[in-house]
Amino acid sequence: MNYWTIFLTGLTAGGFSCLALQGGLLAATLATTAEEKNRTPDWLPTLIFLLGKIIAYTILGGLLGLFGSVFQLSDTVKIIFIVTASLIMLGLAGNLLDLHPIFRYFVIQPPKWAGRLLRKQGNLFLLGVLTVFIPCGITQAMEVAAVATGNIFAGSLTMLIFTLGTAPIFMALGFVTTRLSESFRAKFFKLAGALVIFIALSNLNAAAVLANSKYTWDNFVWAFQETFFTSDKSQVTSNTVEITATSGGYSPREFTVKNNEPVSVIINSQNNRSCARAFTIPSLGIQKILPENGSETVSFTPTTTGRIAFSCSMGMYTGIINVVN
Repeated sequence: MNYWTIFLTGLTAGGFSCLALQGGLLAATLATTAEEKNRTPDWLPTLIFLLGKIIAYTILGGLLGLFGSVFQLSDTVKIIFIVTASLIMLGLAGNLLDLHPIFRYFVIQPPKWAGRLLRKQGNLFLLGVLTVFIPCGITQAMEVAAVATGNIFAGSLTMLIFTLGTAPIFMALGFVTTRLSESFRAKFFKLAGALVIFIALSNLNAAAVLANSKYTWDNFVWAFQETFFTSDKSQVTSNTVEITATSGGYSPREFTVKNNEPVSVIINSQNNRSCARAFTIPSLGIQKILPENGSETVSFTPTTTGRIAFSCSMGMYTGIINVVN
């Protein structure tokens, strides 16, 4: 999962689901500090809460990434978690769009004992830290993504960016609920719901890539191009190919090799801190963890013509190898 998608997930599905779970606790605690309002700016208490939350989740992400470096998740486990998180996001979108009362069940409420405990705490920074013990459903999916990075730094960055994405929702909590009209709030939630659906579908596509499914967006695009546009993929200069891997994905994303001849793919990693470090060719069972800076080589011999997909371990960055005679 790329960091921009992680931020958008926090800003939309993650923000709203966490707001439903933790927003009441924040609002209740803010009410107990109302007498200090004349001495502090209105935004400062919420900022203190968010600071505690951001620090706690960043540390948690690093620990999860460290755990993932020891215990690597299989592609099957990753697919299950990605699909589960995507279905939860679709359910939350249904609730935001108010499609049916059944979608309210996707908004999980914290245990009563946790609410009582946190409301008793006058320290907003501590309240933010303690929210790690009542994560919303999307947060749990991001925690799995942090484990999947298999890297303490990438895990920390994953949770940091996700939590930063949720921050505007919490900062706007008072404004949205007290200043905006009912009709404007309804439009706002519909827009957010549509964005959540788009992100959920993107994640389902990533799961399809990892599952080596032919039903992916890239495959549909390539099939469309082959049907309506002339493209010469028979040009093969060498079966030794170099590609560059950065935090933004792979380049080039498509190249051609000859069938029944050894292929060497040299992957040059440059300031790579995203899931693009975990290079995989699902159909061949090839997985390679790249350094942040440096090169790795993947070798194989294709035995049939056609397309071979490659991607990062979360299916977010993709590419294709055309195999021709």
